[in-house]
Amino acid sequence: MGCNARIEAPPQIGHLQELAREAVRDGARLVVAGGGDGTISAVANALAGSDTALGILPLGTLNHFAKDLGIPLALDAAVANALRGRAREVDLGEVNGRVFVNNSSIGFYPQVVRQREALQEEGHGKWVAFAQALLATVRRSKSLRVRLRFGGPVLNIKADFVFIGNNEYELAAPRLGARARLDGGVLWISYVSHMGRFRALAAAARAIVGMEKPRPPLAFTTGELRIETRRKVLDVALDGEVLRMATPLVYRSRPRSLRVIVPGEGTA
Repeated sequence: MGCNARIEAPPQIGHLQELAREAVRDGARLVVAGGGDGTISAVANALAGSDTALGILPLGTLNHFAKDLGIPLALDAAVANALRGRAREVDLGEVNGRVFVNNSSIGFYPQVVRQREALQEEGHGKWVAFAQALLATVRRSKSLRVRLRFGGPVLNIKADFVFIGNNEYELAAPRLGARARLDGGVLWISYVSHMGRFRALAAAARAIVGMEKPRPPLAFTTGELRIETRRKVLDVALDGEVLRMATPLVYRSRPRSLRVIVPGEGTA
């Protein structure tokens, strides 16, 4: 099977998104993106709602989106899948017009990412920088007072961390951080009430090993979520990247709005 391909190596995420939008305008049937979840998320923003399918070459560190879709991690197999797999429609999450493929969060985690990036710029390795950033954030981060609106209920909370997943996440080992489906049409919301940093980490550890499973209202699903706060802007993590966004934050699920090439009979 032959194909006509245009190969680009853009230096920045913004340029990458523009190339993907250009491909959509030109009527491309397939855009293949190689990189981690942040790269895949950037391309998904350009392809969302279009007929152009996304092929994934999982070249990042964690590759959560590819794993949840069953896309092979070996490069040769991933290339073959992009060219010979079948197109499947999956959901996206969206906040203030920006889509995400995996998850978004406010509070504790965006602070860790900001600190980690600063340490990496100083020459520290990624995982060393992450560990140092985590310890530093535990010592000094502040909780958030926010109002969560979803349908009828309203929750006024003081939280260290609010997590918004594109479909429901597993919290216990051995499927920690995995999703059973990506076409449920829901956002999965989980938050850690303010209880002190070390107690919060202990609660998270208990959830991971299956000793303590969050229940409503600590974890719930919804189609739309509005997060209100007195702060005019918040740092928001989106698929591992951190953006500063104006409040309120308006989240919604975009069911089956992205076509992705996954393993199976067919031709992309």
